[in-house]
Amino acid sequence: MFAAYQADVRTRRATERNLEIMGEAVGRILKADPGFQLVNARQIIATRNRIIHGYDTVSDEMVWSIVVRHLPQLKQEVAALLAV
Repeated sequence: MFAAYQADVRTRRATERNLEIMGEAVGRILKADPGFQLVNARQIIATRNRIIHGYDTVSDEMVWSIVVRHLPQLKQEVAALLAV
């Protein structure tokens, strides 16, 4: 699956853009409510900043790792927050 991701420029750019949007959203939430609890909130914001400002340090492997390792947990957290 990684090879297919890596070969598809549109998918890579869309994934990076969505990570940017998530980081921006988490940043705004934390500004509005500093006590908001979300595992890895600071890392989500840092990833957004890295994608936006550090193009040369963003690799396909890094983004893929986030998608595979961290997004499933984030999805569960957000679903739990929305269910409250």
